[in-house]
Amino acid sequence: MARRAGLIACVVLLAAAVTQAQEKLEIFSWWTGDNGVALQALVQKYNSLYPDVAVINATATTGPGVNAHDVLWRRMLVGDPPDSFQVRGGQDLISTWVIANRVEDLGGFYKTQGWSAAIPRDLTALLSTKTGTWSVPLAVNRSNVLWYVPARLSGWGLNPPRTMGELLNACRKLKDAGVDAPLAVGDASTLVHLWESVAVATLGPDDWSALWSGRLKFTDPRVVRVWDTFGRLMDFTNDGAGGLSWQQVLDRVVKGDSAFAFMGDWTEGYLADTLKLTPGEGFAWIPSPGTNGIFVARVDSFCLPKGIKDTASVFKWLMMLGTRDAQDVFNSVNGSISPRRDSEVEKYDPYFRSAAKDWRESRIVGSMAHGMVAPKEFVTQFADVVDIYLAARDPRAAAGAVQAIADMAHLGR
Repeated sequence: MARRAGLIACVVLLAAAVTQAQEKLEIFSWWTGDNGVALQALVQKYNSLYPDVAVINATATTGPGVNAHDVLWRRMLVGDPPDSFQVRGGQDLISTWVIANRVEDLGGFYKTQGWSAAIPRDLTALLSTKTGTWSVPLAVNRSNVLWYVPARLSGWGLNPPRTMGELLNACRKLKDAGVDAPLAVGDASTLVHLWESVAVATLGPDDWSALWSGRLKFTDPRVVRVWDTFGRLMDFTNDGAGGLSWQQVLDRVVKGDSAFAFMGDWTEGYLADTLKLTPGEGFAWIPSPGTNGIFVARVDSFCLPKGIKDTASVFKWLMMLGTRDAQDVFNSVNGSISPRRDSEVEKYDPYFRSAAKDWRESRIVGSMAHGMVAPKEFVTQFADVVDIYLAARDPRAAAGAVQAIADMAHLGR
């Protein structure tokens, strides 16, 4: 019995030693629910490639009701970063932790992986500064999408509008036919999203990009015209919209209370999976009027914080994230598309197959509303300017106010 007890003790000690010696990878992501399923599929793939590394999802330990973004912020400030964390690529990362010198440049890593052949140059430029490339893109969503119900539009005798002029004409006809709010909007985020779609259509990709580099001022007459069109569209929107979420905005379209809604393609998961509508029948989509051939992108990516002691497991993680197989495993479940132009589109549903095709063929620009081309504080203050504009309907005053917050945010410097 003593020998048996001693043997058991040795086995326990040996198992503890192996566990202690095992590599660990702590990741931090705000993906939960359906998105959490996609993340878990990614972790399982990593485990199959690197079974000796224990993956810890730090977000799962924050507890219910805790804001994961706040937890990450505090950890970064006190010098206790996770090994890698999810972030919106572009200015959401660059204007915070890149400026603070808290993340590593991954430009050399990109080169060793040979990603330049698969990842569009326009996207890499959005994730980079003059001094480096700062994250590995994993998931792309499209911001500039107009949603509608084909049968309802046909019943009203309308075709999907391809230009802002056609959209305004359609809204007038619907208003005359008794539809009080042809265009559905909701809280402040949906209004910023609408303004962005109007701006890209009005300015085109070059001038849109010039806004964020400082080469085009918000007070330029071309930008002032954006406010004019935005205001005309707002005349056809629903009253009391401020309390509506983007899901409730889409509910109005599904029920026939409104005909159109501008929203990014994360909407597709709500319509297809939650409401059980058939893509192309129960709902349909086109690029926001006037933006055909332009893909306004929101990109989720992972970065490498400075000060990580054991970078081997982190580089394995980042290396895997950039592969076609890992990206298709994740995005086909998540409701997004791969940043790579060689993804296996047959793994995606009908909407995202069309989005992947457009990704390969369109001019890619970054979304302001979703952190790609402007810092978070700018977007927050921009929403305040939208409120001011809607109260006074003065396009020049709104343009001057936006230029002031752009100057304060050091856009283009």
